[in-house]
Amino acid sequence: MKKHMLMVALAFAATTQAAVPQPVKAVAQPAKAGAAPLKPVATQTQAAVWAATVFGRHHYKVTPLDDAMSEKIFDRYLKSLDSDRLHFLQSDIDAFDPIRTRLDDAIKAENLATPFTMYSLYQQRFNERFAYSRELLKGKFDFTADETFQIDREKAAWPKNIEEARDLWRKRVKNDWLRLKLAGKDDKSIRETLDKRYENYVGRMGKVDSEDVFMTFMNAYATSIEPHTNYLGPRSADNFAIAMRLSLDGIGAVLQQREDYTVIREIVVGSPAGMSGKLKVGDRIVGVAQADSPGFTDVLGWRIDDVVQLIRGPKESVVRLNVLPVDAGTDGKTVTVALVRKKINMEEQAAKKTIIEVKDGGVKRRVGVISLPTFYLDFEARRRGDKDYKSATRDVARILGELKKEKVDNVLIDLRNNGGGALGEAVELTGLFIDKGPVVMQRSADGGVAVESDTQAGLAWDGPMGVLINRGSASASEIFAAAIQDYGRGLVLGEPSFGKGTVQTLVNLDRGNPGEKARYGELKMTIAQFFRINGGTTQLRGVTPDIKMPVTSDPEGFGESSYDNALPWVAIKPVAYTPSGNLKQLIAPLQKRHETRIAKDKDFQYLQEDMAELRKLRKDNVISLNEAVRRKERDALEAKAKQREARQVALRAAVTDEPADVTDAKDARSKLAPPPKTAKAATSKPNRQDDGLQADERNLASELAAEKAAKDAKDVMLQEAAHILSDEIEMLKGDTRMAARLMPYLPAVKAGN
Repeated sequence: MKKHMLMVALAFAATTQAAVPQPVKAVAQPAKAGAAPLKPVATQTQAAVWAATVFGRHHYKVTPLDDAMSEKIFDRYLKSLDSDRLHFLQSDIDAFDPIRTRLDDAIKAENLATPFTMYSLYQQRFNERFAYSRELLKGKFDFTADETFQIDREKAAWPKNIEEARDLWRKRVKNDWLRLKLAGKDDKSIRETLDKRYENYVGRMGKVDSEDVFMTFMNAYATSIEPHTNYLGPRSADNFAIAMRLSLDGIGAVLQQREDYTVIREIVVGSPAGMSGKLKVGDRIVGVAQADSPGFTDVLGWRIDDVVQLIRGPKESVVRLNVLPVDAGTDGKTVTVALVRKKINMEEQAAKKTIIEVKDGGVKRRVGVISLPTFYLDFEARRRGDKDYKSATRDVARILGELKKEKVDNVLIDLRNNGGGALGEAVELTGLFIDKGPVVMQRSADGGVAVESDTQAGLAWDGPMGVLINRGSASASEIFAAAIQDYGRGLVLGEPSFGKGTVQTLVNLDRGNPGEKARYGELKMTIAQFFRINGGTTQLRGVTPDIKMPVTSDPEGFGESSYDNALPWVAIKPVAYTPSGNLKQLIAPLQKRHETRIAKDKDFQYLQEDMAELRKLRKDNVISLNEAVRRKERDALEAKAKQREARQVALRAAVTDEPADVTDAKDARSKLAPPPKTAKAATSKPNRQDDGLQADERNLASELAAEKAAKDAKDVMLQEAAHILSDEIEMLKGDTRMAARLMPYLPAVKAGN
């Protein structure tokens, strides 16, 4: 396999497809609700044909575009539009039946009117359902009735008729109302909140453009071949490149859509926005102008990505913003802020370090943690020969040098929820911990096998190390974790990983028509499957950790095994390599210590209780619409939360000598950091009480404060991983002969230092 084919980007795994993907259109005034039906344009129909040609010739899993594929595309397209089967009626599906085997012909004939017609009917049904929902708000609901609401309708039958559809939507609206009612809102406030929410849904639907529809359809085609094959429109391709290089040219403000306003959610320190001192979190951008433009473009009501596209621009160029300050009313006076665009580094996604001190008995050990959210690499900067190009491996190597100076005893690479990135970075990062040798094998569609190796002599870190993974660790993360495990170089901790063992490359469709101004997008296409150096693959099965920690995800609904068309697990001939060590003798006693410790740990008990409740909710798949039942459930959760909060306040008081008076539960809760609403952060604190609101309906300042508190909340998985690595050192230093035998590459441990 040619070298340029090996410099591929392993896709960020496990992305959920929304009914409306991110847009890729040229910046223009957004479409209004009730506008003329959307139609495909010439560049889209041509892009579809070229994509089909590439898929049919160069994909790892060559699949003909025929009637059988058309049926798969049809089913996935329907699912992407109406995944919960709430909008279409069974009669609509029956009317679509003749289309089921004709989508292949539509692509080949460069006539995509059919999928656009399907979308137009979906849009009509969408508007009808929310118009009915808003009508329901004018009446009242009976919360004494013994009714239930089905949470997930993905596998449910389509509504047989309009009466059945309306009953489903009545229950949906009733549940929305009940959530707000249980949160203490009065009827007037509930009616206003929900009416505005449903109005916003319809408004966002009215901003959908033809490129959105095309991307939805093309991704139904691409993912029907294999789960990690995608079509990226021009703007999506640009955003993918930004994510890989962790930088862009702009002003350094994170924006958010709140009703019709584009609101500043965050300001990057040291950026043009931050250095100006003229912008604040909560300010609303209502107009944008370039340096050479005499007037502002009004962006009120625009899609967020269209506004972002206007604000981004070439480095050192000027952009002017017309801003309504956070403390001004809707009719307040706006101010103009001119900013010079600069290169903005996305440091939130870069490697970071922390040090955890673990005390066991009278001994204190320091574990250096390196959190790596993605395997990033600025391909273009490296190609240009820039000396300071951005690279995950470079950043980790620098951090390892810092940790050496800080005299840590062990290093933990935290790859939880790291969905992958650049293949070369996974290989080079492995090279920081082994001397030289093979890291991963790739098998192409023709059966040829290529070996990717670390060729750099020496180690950046020769001490003990571990890797922390979870179900969200995929692709390049699995390559790294598997190589560390196969070499016996370190312990892999956590839960089984995602199971994505395929390699993708980007194919630029614009190259088919060089010189044209039109952009056709890119294909992220699977071209190979990777294998561990021991001959197995991480495909489907993932990496099994050495030390198993409590599972915090739903393996049936998340991971490679959840896809109905995932490639199977296979094995090939292993490659010759020399293990660095053999840690198998340590695994059983470390696992036993881990299980004994967490059995006594309240935080882990809370975590497992919460996960058990979530699993039960998913299994039951219904919630009551009876107010008395829901109040009883809420009161039980509230009592549990108070109990946990009382314990946390008492523990904090023990450390800070503050009074532990928790008689006022509300006051106690206000002192504690609200935890994240998902289990991926593995916090020990309970979820905050359901307020019935959506993120953009909450006060921005309080929402940001809650997110910061969640980010700062205790991470019990990380703490436990540090304890396991501390146990490892204790065992090795207690038996230096065993250390010399199992981990000959660790001079510090062998010496008993």
